[in-house]
Amino acid sequence: MWSGPRNVSTAFMRSWGNREDTLVVDEPFYAYYLKATGRDHPGRDEVIAHHESDWRRVVDSLLAPVPTGIAILYQKQMSHHLLPGISRWWLDSMTHAFLIRDPRPMLASLGEKLGDFDLLATGLPQQVEIFEHVLARTGRVPPVVDSADLLARPEPMLRALCDALGVPFNSRMLWWPEGRRSTDGIWAEHWYGRVEQSTGFEAPAAEGPPAVLSAAAEAIEAECRPMYERLRAHRLRA
Repeated sequence: MWSGPRNVSTAFMRSWGNREDTLVVDEPFYAYYLKATGRDHPGRDEVIAHHESDWRRVVDSLLAPVPTGIAILYQKQMSHHLLPGISRWWLDSMTHAFLIRDPRPMLASLGEKLGDFDLLATGLPQQVEIFEHVLARTGRVPPVVDSADLLARPEPMLRALCDALGVPFNSRMLWWPEGRRSTDGIWAEHWYGRVEQSTGFEAPAAEGPPAVLSAAAEAIEAECRPMYERLRAHRLRA
């Protein structure tokens, strides 16, 4: 599941992780991304020390056999972590889906966490790259879920996604126990406070005025918008 930051991706991981037949992997390339880029994210040194920072070993782990009784390996992948130095050959061994969010509220939320950031930090250019790669390699449009649709209609959207992926829907995807998970990355303390208190998908807040962005973020939003619309044109409907 290729997502950008602040796209409800951790709640989506909770949803899949609550299935008995699914093993979830949380942002497997994050340590590599931080080490390779030098980005100063919260808990950076701890993430690099605790998680695998060699992308080749990460790929090996993603291709390894899953435990007995597990039918689905759900990868919560941040698309901006897939840096150009990572080979793409292994992508052909995976089934791909995409989680998107309207850029304006996404950028507002990202700014609260990181302060300054650039276009690549949104993950949208990389999402489009991966989407086009999958489309070219398979000849099929991969499933795209808009987080606004997911929050507004969780069960219909999850059913539509499961159908598109060829896996049975499981009602356990709608609710989960609160708290942290052993599968969460060590960065959870910095990023997952809200989702740790959740037990399901939160209904979208009443629509208010558009988020106010800085001048720099406004410029990034203008670049993000056509990329978001490119993916949104293929979003699942339910």
